[in-house]
Amino acid sequence: MNTKFQNALNLEEQRVPPIWMMRQAGRYQKTYRALREKHSFERLCKEPELSAKVGLNAILEFDFDLCILFSDILFPLEALGMGLSYDPAPNLSWKLDTKDDFKKFKDADEALNFMSFQSDALKATRSVLPKDKSLIGFVGGYWTLFGYAVEGSHKGSMLETKKRRDLFSDFTKDYMHPLIKKNIELQLNSGAELVMVFDTALGEVDVSFYRKEIFPFIKDLAKSFPNKLGYYTKGTTSDYFFDDFYELPFLGMGWDHRWDLTKVLKQKKYKGFVQGNFDQALLHQKPADFKLSLENYLDQFKDLSSEHLKGLVLGLGHGVLPKTPEDNVKAFMDIARDSFDKR
Repeated sequence: MNTKFQNALNLEEQRVPPIWMMRQAGRYQKTYRALREKHSFERLCKEPELSAKVGLNAILEFDFDLCILFSDILFPLEALGMGLSYDPAPNLSWKLDTKDDFKKFKDADEALNFMSFQSDALKATRSVLPKDKSLIGFVGGYWTLFGYAVEGSHKGSMLETKKRRDLFSDFTKDYMHPLIKKNIELQLNSGAELVMVFDTALGEVDVSFYRKEIFPFIKDLAKSFPNKLGYYTKGTTSDYFFDDFYELPFLGMGWDHRWDLTKVLKQKKYKGFVQGNFDQALLHQKPADFKLSLENYLDQFKDLSSEHLKGLVLGLGHGVLPKTPEDNVKAFMDIARDSFDKR
């Protein structure tokens, strides 16, 4: 386990926070692209040794404090029987359109057997990971998975998904929620120190629908795995996080770059770790411009007390983008750690 990350989870004071990034292992890396020339994306995810190698490479090359299971949020849809291929974008063999389509789904127990490769991948990753690095897993959030099931993505306004949102409750209650809970249990039992729930499309749904139809499932998920889950959403506002939300036993939350992280840290509405949230697109700047952008971002933390900084986990507002310069990722690690070390 990583000491810095454990300190963040326990809300203990420390000089330098841990760092991890969503999609820290992937297409921007030369080593990953070299593997993709030899193996399909599916094979990299589903063969434990390859999955472990991809996850480990990000640790060895950039010295992140955490390693993330190398997998994909869409595999539960494949497990339910929707078929899945990548070329390189994901393609489902069929889309959810009517309630009759639910008859095609497998039950959660049968679907979980399909997901066993994630258990093997986590165990393989832990076996090669340095002992001073933490390992976490992840699953997709319900609205994001529903969007992919209906229209194969969550781009734009999610028009087709919203037209069929009358299917959401049955899709989640009868199929996805039971499977996700079993998937989380599988990952925790296989070496994941925590499991992140990534609901990247949640900001596309209106708050009233979220509170009535989505939040009850999130609430049950958090209470089923108290202090074992982290939660990340994209494009959401403070209205999504009402008083009942802050009472949920999540271990921490990730915040996208639209949020002022200093306010989140100062307000302490949420008692867990606070992860984020440098704008990932700025990693594409020229080195000098990127350095200035990052230094300006880090300046905001210098006036915070050690008490306010408890639980901070540095990272990006979302995932590392394709074609991100590797030198800028390395510079992020060095500049961020140096900035906090000199506070």
